[in-house]
Amino acid sequence: MAKGQWGRQQLVPEAHQALDNMKYEIAGEMGLPVYQGSEDYWGQLSARDCGAVGGAMTKRLVESAEQFMKGL
Repeated sequence: MAKGQWGRQQLVPEAHQALDNMKYEIAGEMGLPVYQGSEDYWGQLSARDCGAVGGAMTKRLVESAEQFMKGL
């Protein structure tokens, strides 16, 4: 388990696969050489590239939540 994640529980375990798919979709759009199935090893990438993927994921998730809330 990565440092800092002790005791962390997934609130919606079913979301893991969807988030993983999003991660690889975004990495592909950015032209990064990672492919589904390589799972946790992204050691060949810079921290900047990995952070950019995480940032893009966050942006999409916030946009999705805003659209959902707009419809309420």
